[in-house]
Amino acid sequence: MKLIAIVGTNSKRSTNRKLLQFIQAHFKEQAEIDICEIADLPAFNEPDDKTAPAEVQALSDKIVAADGVIISTPEYDHSIPAVLKSAIEWLSYTTRPLIDKPVMITGASLGALGSSRAQAHLRQILDAPEVKARIMPSAEFLLGHSMQAFDDQGQLIDQDKVAELDDCFNEFLLFVKITNQLVDAYSTAKERATTFSWEQA
Repeated sequence: MKLIAIVGTNSKRSTNRKLLQFIQAHFKEQAEIDICEIADLPAFNEPDDKTAPAEVQALSDKIVAADGVIISTPEYDHSIPAVLKSAIEWLSYTTRPLIDKPVMITGASLGALGSSRAQAHLRQILDAPEVKARIMPSAEFLLGHSMQAFDDQGQLIDQDKVAELDDCFNEFLLFVKITNQLVDAYSTAKERATTFSWEQA
């Protein structure tokens, strides 16, 4: 199985990147995971021709080719970072690769709540008509106090959190398989979502 993991911030010291690097290594026998950065994407500016910049197109192509997507977000002011919102806006306005794509949300934060509000907000965004991702329900991985969560080798220290992540990830693999089977059987729904427009709604 091929997955891409999106670092939902442009912070160079983000523990969300560390979390995705741990996931990539820890589950390497179960899935090939490509970690993608969004720091160099331009700010969304709603181009008239709806053409994606090269950096956005490259990310879109990776999403299309992947079986599923993992997004790890910190929490800024009770929400997701502006750079992550901008990346999703680019994708929804141009190529719409997240339509019917299985998505797992994770998050790490310096505080105790582990980006819980940001994850809830991200779920709402990913359900928008122009995005329409298939978000894994009833599961979230929250890593609080994330600056103390990893050892010098990048391993999660708390084995209870490792076990929790194991459960979430294994559930996601099954969710990806079932979702992609469902999507293949009902391709007309995806076609309608791809052509959705608020001007015609």
